[in-house]
Amino acid sequence: MDKIIMKNLGFYGYHGVLLEENKLGQKFFIDTVLYMDLKKAGKKDAIEDTVSYADVYEHIKDMTENKRFHLIEALAENIADTILKQYPMVKEIKVTIKKPEAPVKGIYDYFGVEIRRQRND
Repeated sequence: MDKIIMKNLGFYGYHGVLLEENKLGQKFFIDTVLYMDLKKAGKKDAIEDTVSYADVYEHIKDMTENKRFHLIEALAENIADTILKQYPMVKEIKVTIKKPEAPVKGIYDYFGVEIRRQRND
């Protein structure tokens, strides 16, 4: 299946279990892959035959910056659910959330989650 790829989108949000995370916030990096048929868009060269990644970006930005979740699993689930509801052309979505400043004592690149959800209809 074809896909639209949105890689390493950076946002500042207030997600986490600890009070400090909810109060101070931290950086989050999100990768999203939208699985859909892009053949018609490629042949006709028309925006109405695809999904605007600029619009999808705004949905992800709004959820990451303006909502609060204890778990990044919940943020990922809400992103996937919103995109599938808003864009019927998207048949499946993969969302990866990376939390590089997690409050874990140690040396690491990031902690993260990755989910993949399909349209139910």
